[in-house]
Parts: sequence; structure tokens; C-alpha cells
Amino acid sequence: MSTASIAQALNEQRGGFDFELAKRNAALEGAGMKVPRATKTGTTIVGMVYKDGVVLGADTRSTQGPTVADKNCQKIHYIADNIWCCGAGTAADTEFTTALISSKVELHRMATGKQPRLVTALTMLKRLLFRYQGHVGAALILGGVDCNGPALYQVYPHGSTDYLPYVTMGSGSVNAMAIFESEYKDGLTQEEAMKLVHKAVLSGIFNDLGSGSNVDLCVITREGHTLHRGYDQPNPRRFRYPGGFTYTNGTTPTLSSSFTPSRTPAAVVGGAGMEVDA
Repeated sequence: MSTASIAQALNEQRGGFDFELAKRNAALEGAGMKVPRATKTGTTIVGMVYKDGVVLGADTRSTQGPTVADKNCQKIHYIADNIWCCGAGTAADTEFTTALISSKVELHRMATGKQPRLVTALTMLKRLLFRYQGHVGAALILGGVDCNGPALYQVYPHGSTDYLPYVTMGSGSVNAMAIFESEYKDGLTQEEAMKLVHKAVLSGIFNDLGSGSNVDLCVITREGHTLHRGYDQPNPRRFRYPGGFTYTNGTTPTLSSSFTPSRTPAAVVGGAGMEVDA
């Protein structure tokens, strides 16, 4: 087998992203063509270390440009029983990145027979994100409790990380950080920590257009974790019409109508006993 054939086979089997068209796109942009830009996403995710564990918090609004795509999106992702992760950025990237690392951490746990450590999950995350140089839009807050106690890490899309007592990320991060910087102190109890995280997420919800809907919390201690889905719903729909909306025929006038029969006979696809979804 020739060297060219081996190179071609390896080229066909490689995985990951393909950057072969990067030079072409740069040339087109230099000629005046506007390259589509990434859509700005909105989120408020926070985390805080307290005396006995870690509290993670997030809003539940998912945006698609100026449109609210989902009002109850879950942004706190499972990594292991003692490790959870908040995600901001591109929804698919955060979802599948955390799911991939969760499976790798579980395989590591089965191989070692020990509880996974946060630094293990952190190393896996930062290596994965650094490999793609920010093209995976996942800004993450990794928190949990292991043999070294509670810890909280901030992970940027390019793979850089920080080790901090409290963290905020997303478009509402500045608003949430103002709450932490003014009210955080060492030695908080679990109830006090949950109230502070709740207040920080609310600050993002009420002051950032990309954040909204409900507040989710996750408390992680040595005994385990508790996910508080829908911990607070500060924006309930108050003006719902009780009987629904009904419109009689003729409410919307028909200006004109026409019917043109098809000249091509319709083909029936499928056989007897075949179910076809509409």
C-alpha cells in the first residue's frame, strides 16, 4: 500500500472538526462577502462554595437570537454523583460536552473503583475544549465534593480554568457577580448559600434580556446531591384567559380563493400493514 493511499485512508477516518475551508472563507471575506457570525446566547449560571459543600444555580431561558426558544431549559448537567456542571453558550455544545465527559468519568470510576475527583473531570474538560480552540461554545462551572472537600472551577470555551470560591458566567454574569461581591462571606450555612445563589440568579433574570424564566439549584455535599428543579418561578404567566380563545367563522375575512387541481397523480408509498407518521 502506497504512502499516498495510507494518507488518504487516514484522512477519510479522522474525526472532529474540519478546517480545510478556513482559507477559502478568509479569501471570500477579504473580497467583501460577509461571513455569518455566531449567534449570541444568553444565560446566567453561578456557583458558590459554602462550609459543607457547593451550590450551583442557573436560569432556565434558552434563546435563539431575539426569540425565546425554551422557557424551562435545564442548564445544570450531571457529571457524576458528586460532580455537577452548569453550562452557558451554545446549548448543543454544553449538552453533549458534559454528556461526553460524564461517560469518561464513569469509565474512570469503574476502572479505579474509587469516587471520581473534580480535578479529573476538570482535566478532561479543559483538554477537550482546548483541542478545538474555542469552536465548541461551552462555558462551564464545574462544582462538587470529593476526597479533598468542596471545590468550584470556572472553565472557558478555549480551555482555560480558574479555581474560585464563587463564580458567575453567561450574559447575566455581571449582574450576578454584583450580588456575590457585596454579600459573599466565608462560613455560610447551606440555607444561606442557597439564598445567596438564588438572589444572584434572580439578578441576572431581572437585569439581562438573555436570562429569564425559572431558577434551578443543585446542592452537593459529602452525603450526596439534591437537584432543585424549578426552585423558584419569579415570572409566572398571570393573564391566561380561562376559557381559551374561540373565533367564529367569518371573523377573519377571505379576500380571494382559488383551486388548481394537480395534473400529476399522487403516488401511494408503503404497503399493507405499514404505519406512516404524519
